[in-house]
Amino acid sequence: MASTSSFAPPKLADFILTERLGSGTYATVYKAYRKGDSREVVAVKVVAKKSLNKASTENLLTEIEILKTMRHPHIVQLKDFQWDAENIYLILEWCSGGDLSRFIRSRRILPERVSKRFLQQIACALLFLHERNISHLDLKPQNILLSGSVLKLADFGFAQYMSPWDEQSVLRGSPLYMAPEMVCRRQYDSRVDLWSLPPGARVSKDCRDLLLRLLERNPDARITFAEFFTHPFVDLEHMPSAESLVKAKELVLQAVQKDQEGERSAALSFYCSALEHFVPAIHYETDRQRKDALRQKVSQYVSRAEELKALVASDNRLSFEEARTSRDILREMSRDQPRLLAALQMASTAIAKEESGMDDHEVLDLYQQCLGELLLALAAEPQGRRRELLHGEMQETQRDVSLDRESLTDSVRSLSLTATVGTLLGRRTEQQAGHRAGHRAFT
Repeated sequence: MASTSSFAPPKLADFILTERLGSGTYATVYKAYRKGDSREVVAVKVVAKKSLNKASTENLLTEIEILKTMRHPHIVQLKDFQWDAENIYLILEWCSGGDLSRFIRSRRILPERVSKRFLQQIACALLFLHERNISHLDLKPQNILLSGSVLKLADFGFAQYMSPWDEQSVLRGSPLYMAPEMVCRRQYDSRVDLWSLPPGARVSKDCRDLLLRLLERNPDARITFAEFFTHPFVDLEHMPSAESLVKAKELVLQAVQKDQEGERSAALSFYCSALEHFVPAIHYETDRQRKDALRQKVSQYVSRAEELKALVASDNRLSFEEARTSRDILREMSRDQPRLLAALQMASTAIAKEESGMDDHEVLDLYQQCLGELLLALAAEPQGRRRELLHGEMQETQRDVSLDRESLTDSVRSLSLTATVGTLLGRRTEQQAGHRAGHRAFT
């Protein structure tokens, strides 16, 4: 079937082997082309029979057994395997991007968002293996290949079928990436794969939490597979995949329906959930035109979500204001202003005295003191919701006076309140444009 020499790659009936990609103790990997019209590019792992001992033969048979039935977007596919008198050949899916180790070295530091996307893909493959009681046992950047922006687990030479309760003591994998319990030749189980996941630097709180739990030396205290797959940094639910767009469309249809029914809060919630799937859908899409069309749609949904957010905030504000008087709201917003709180209390006292029929002059004096304090507070108050309420409180205080209305009006005029307020508002006319955006965000 094939022949080989020490200087040339082996020859196979259906493939042309070209450049050597790498080699290890038992195998050498070549880039190859399928003969015929298709010219399909593959990788061929050539294992010399004479280099195999009993243990390595069992490992190779297990690798073939595992890979021949496995089909997963983040695991390198075994297309075929052949053998002759000298070698065993594994015909594998071609990954043009090389391995993750080379990718990391070429960029030195990966942004956390890229690391997260890569980790999601590795986690997706590990979940697939874990559900089938398979442990890779040699996870490292050199055994993770890139095909475009897609990661694929490769080299299952040390992989084993291991149930969660199975334990091993045989040394497997690469020393630099071995879990402590394996290096110390203690009993170990499938959790060694969690230790081997690559770390990062300058990371977020969630990422740091995950790394520390993955790199726990005590396997009993280390994060479990179930906890790993549901960790907020891994976030498999929002991993870019073929399902991302399907989920996004389902959610946005519900958002539109709720929007049409006038249920703004529910519509906003569905729009936000849909956008959490639209973003990974854009990452997953490879066709430029479809990607651009998706971006335009997402932009429209974002705009509508922002509109709904403002409307919901307005609805909430109106409900809040209907339930409480302006003075109550102003008092709540003025907890950090002792003098303003005292003035509001003075106004409440004046109203109470007025309602109880106290001496007009005493009530008038309280109102004058209150208005003087409110005027000072208004002069120092920046543009915003509290300033509006403060201005309204001053006007409301004047309207609420029921004792000797003409005398109180004369007293207020003597303070030139109206002119002063007008002057204060005039001074801030130039600031209103800058403050108006802040006012809208506040309210």
